[in-house]
Parts: sequence; structure tokens; C-alpha cells
Amino acid sequence: MSAGASNPEYVNARVRSRRASLFSDEDYRKLIRMGPSEIARFMEETEYEREINELGTRFSGVDLIEYALNRNLAKHFDDLLDWSKGRLYDLIARYLRKFDVWNLKTIIRGIYTDTDPEDIQTDLIRAGELDDRTIDRLLEADEIEDAIEVLYGTSYYEPLTVAYEEFEESGALVSLENALDREFYENLLADLGRPQEGPEAKYVEFLEAEIDFRNARNALRLARSGADLDPATYYIDGGVLFDESDLNRLVGDYDALVDHIADSRRYGDRLSSALGRLRDADSLIQFEHALDAALLEYADTLSSIYPASVSAVLSYILAKEREVENIRAIARGREVGLDENEIEEELVIL
Repeated sequence: MSAGASNPEYVNARVRSRRASLFSDEDYRKLIRMGPSEIARFMEETEYEREINELGTRFSGVDLIEYALNRNLAKHFDDLLDWSKGRLYDLIARYLRKFDVWNLKTIIRGIYTDTDPEDIQTDLIRAGELDDRTIDRLLEADEIEDAIEVLYGTSYYEPLTVAYEEFEESGALVSLENALDREFYENLLADLGRPQEGPEAKYVEFLEAEIDFRNARNALRLARSGADLDPATYYIDGGVLFDESDLNRLVGDYDALVDHIADSRRYGDRLSSALGRLRDADSLIQFEHALDAALLEYADTLSSIYPASVSAVLSYILAKEREVENIRAIARGREVGLDENEIEEELVIL
């Protein structure tokens, strides 16, 4: 652990400034009407200027946008660590390991679909703890099993090795992806305990919410997949909303799943608008976007109630991720000729 005192007031002041410069929902609606080159020009007039200019000699179109987005995201999260001291640094660094999980999922999916390594690389966000050499070796792997071997000596090796046996039987990537999620969240909470008050209590409360919504997402994915998979196998421990029996009971009943969230003491009163979106969702992608919006709303609520905690930083990380994902979805949608309504359905807009 890092020594020294934390500095949440300073970091939260810097984060509020960064949060104010994020794209608005109106900006997204402008971008929906633009082609990829126009989107890149629009970004050049914003805080993405440096990345667009530096990468513009090597890339164009959607590739330029994606590389600029990911480089900018990593830069912002590096800044968070540069600003932070002591225990606050530790808490933020732990959470940013989620991008190791993102990158590993992206690479495994790419190998599974026989995607060109250069195309996989455009989706990578180098903001976690895995070094560039390890990521480059992963990109060279031709088989998922080879990629797992590259991770020998990391905390991901053993859970992926176990999950690979199930993957071989089912052919479903969900077993590998869930092993990564479970390793991330359960390790994250392992030595924090369950503090009832103070800044770390809010950190834990946020992580519990993220686990709850991840379990809800997994339940619906399993229900929609039609695969003969045991929901309890995909349960991530550490949340407060579900236990394994809840997941088994709710996996095939969408309305009951949403009611279970709405009726909970923790989320029912704090997620009124997001719960409306959950009820109205009529596809898996809409449900997942509604869950993303619910988590962001919950994080914002925590940061407004407890302004001196790490909650504001976590809320900003989610909001910045949302910006990057929305811009990426717009650029890709325009490239493949989706209409404006179809693209808007791909966005998380609060």
C-alpha cells in the first residue's frame, strides 16, 4: 500500500473540472448527424485535439477516432493516479485494473472470432497494470489457450485455466469472461472488509452496486442465450442484491428481475429514472445500456451525498468511459450506415 496521507479534496476538485468538459447529450446528437471525418474534426476542437493531431498522420476515419479515444482515456486515468496520494492512490489503482479485464476480454474475443491483431488493438485501453510487453505477446497468440499461457504468473492465469475446460465443453465465451470479472471483483474486495463508515465504506458500496448490476446483466444474458448453463456458475460474490438462489429464480423472468432491483432498499429510491428505462427495455442491448445508466446514476448520487469520498472519482471514471463508448458507437454506426435512430439506441444517454 502507498504510504502517506490521502488528498481527496484536491483530487475531487481536479475531477470536477474534468467532468465539466465531458461531452453533453446534445453533443452526441450533433455527432450522430456527422460522418467519421466530420466527427474527427469536431473532436479536434475539443480536449481530444492533441490525440487527433498526433495520430492523424498515421490513421484516418474510424481508426483515428478509436485510437484517439483510447489514448485520451488512458491519459486521463494516468492523471488520476498522478494527482492521488496514499490510500486514495491505492483505491483508484485497484479499480483501474478493470481495464486489464477489458483488454483480456477483447483479446480473447478477437482470437475467438479470428480478428486481425491490428483490429483488436484499436479496442485496447492501456490503463491497467498489465505492461505493454505482455499485451503485445497476447496479441501474437493464435489460440485462446496460448493467450492464457502468456498470463502465467498473474492472478488471471488460474481462473482462466479452470474456465477454459468449461469453454471447451460449451463453446461459450461467457465462462472465460465471467472468470475474469469474478477474479477482478472478488480480489478487489478481498482485503477491504465491509467498513460501515468513512470514505472506504462508499468505495465498497459502489463496488457492491457494480457487482449487483453485473450479476443482473449475466442473468439476462444467460436467459437470452438459450444455452444450457447453470446461472449459479456465473454468480459473482460480493454484491448485496442477489444470492445464488435469487439468480437461479430470476434468470428466466425479466419483469421479476427488474422488480427485484426496484423493491430493494438500497436501489429502489435512488434509481427512479433508471428503473423506468429498465422496465421499458425490449432488447438485451437496451437492458445493458439501462444498467450502465443506473450504475452511473447511483455513482453520481453517492458522490453528491459524500463529496469528500472516492465516489466522485469513480463516478468520473464511469462518465469518461461512457463518453468514449458513445463516441465510438456513433463513429462505427456511421461507418456501417446505420440511421440516426439505430445509432441512438446504441448510446447510454441519461
